[in-house]
Amino acid sequence: MTRRHAVVGLGHRAQLYIDALLGEWSDTGEIVAFCDPNQTRMAYHNDRIAAAGRAEVPTFHPDRYAEVLTLADAVIITTVDARHADHVCAALDAGVDVIVEKPLTVDAEGCARIAAAAERSAARLIVTFNYRYSPRNSAVRRLLADGRIGRVTSVHFEWLLDTIHGADYFRRWHRVKANSGGLLVHKSTHHFDLVNWWLGSSPETVFAQTGLRFYGPSGAGAGAGAGVGAAGLPRPARAHGAPGLGTDPFLLDITADPRLKALYLDAEHEDGYIRDRDVFSEGIDIDDTMSVLIRYADRTTLTYSLTAYSPWEGYRVAFNGTRGRLELEVCERAWTPAHGAIDPSALDDTGGFERLTVQEHWQKAEEVPIVNGAGGHGGGDRLLLDDVFRGAGDDPLARQAGYRDGIRSVLTGVAADRSARTGLPVSLSELM
Repeated sequence: MTRRHAVVGLGHRAQLYIDALLGEWSDTGEIVAFCDPNQTRMAYHNDRIAAAGRAEVPTFHPDRYAEVLTLADAVIITTVDARHADHVCAALDAGVDVIVEKPLTVDAEGCARIAAAAERSAARLIVTFNYRYSPRNSAVRRLLADGRIGRVTSVHFEWLLDTIHGADYFRRWHRVKANSGGLLVHKSTHHFDLVNWWLGSSPETVFAQTGLRFYGPSGAGAGAGAGVGAAGLPRPARAHGAPGLGTDPFLLDITADPRLKALYLDAEHEDGYIRDRDVFSEGIDIDDTMSVLIRYADRTTLTYSLTAYSPWEGYRVAFNGTRGRLELEVCERAWTPAHGAIDPSALDDTGGFERLTVQEHWQKAEEVPIVNGAGGHGGGDRLLLDDVFRGAGDDPLARQAGYRDGIRSVLTGVAADRSARTGLPVSLSELM
């Protein structure tokens, strides 16, 4: 039996699910509605659907969301993060299943509302943590579950975003904390969820220090010369039409990518949303440099850092255990070409690699092979979409994430942000 899906939020991320339902997963369901405040963006996706030989999908403004819920068995929510809680709760209360992009929401109040709605509803809620499905991360989970390094006592986790991907958060709606919760919520929930899942434990106490050190009008990047635009002029508010476009690597040429142009530049006249703001302009209130210390219920400690302006992109995570040590090193691209693709996986010649090693006490280190599949995130996206559209089945790794997983990861980021602002450790029980 095929299911009826409504897509809520028709920006860039929606395409993953739309393409899935037009392609490999078309036997599982159909798209019955689009819901977005911008008609141009909905028309762009309808044009792609027409090109695939399918009938046009009815479009709805968010003020008609209740009507959308009467048409669908499930909603796929890819809106601005701050709007997730409203859409999720309304769907659950209507008995409609929810597939929602991470983060589940942006604050403790949203978490409480979603938890209450999920408890009183028979509908299902899935949070799409696609990084759980990446073969390298699944391999880590398997090795830890097998007890290769004994009981884990501490974790060290460093994540680096480069000066294309990391910079992009400071161009768009994410740059405003009220929209995204900041990178400790929008981005780091991915990473906090991985650790929660790897350990099979829950965070209890969080301490953090953060800052806006590189981006923004007073950042180190601006002070190092990037604060001056073409011909010595002040930096522009946005890239489109700016004198330095094409020579300044921090200015995004939105016309160079037909999809970005169609979804955002061509849609500006409807809602005024500007996708290519300058990363050194005013109006940024999120951080780009974050250090976090977390204690878990099982007494494991996590030291975590996120840097959004690295020359290379990837992450390193190490687990110390009672029997040894496990290390995963991932380089998604070893260097960043000026004006390169925002998505690291879109470039094949930038020296990416991944290495997983286990070293038990009194033994030589053993490199563990990682078997990747086809598609994004080493084939992980296909596994995620299988879980979303066909059901999780009997997964020994328990990769499908529910609302409790989403809440734990969000509250970790919220606690870290509060700790950074107050200078004090924060207990998750205070937020819950």
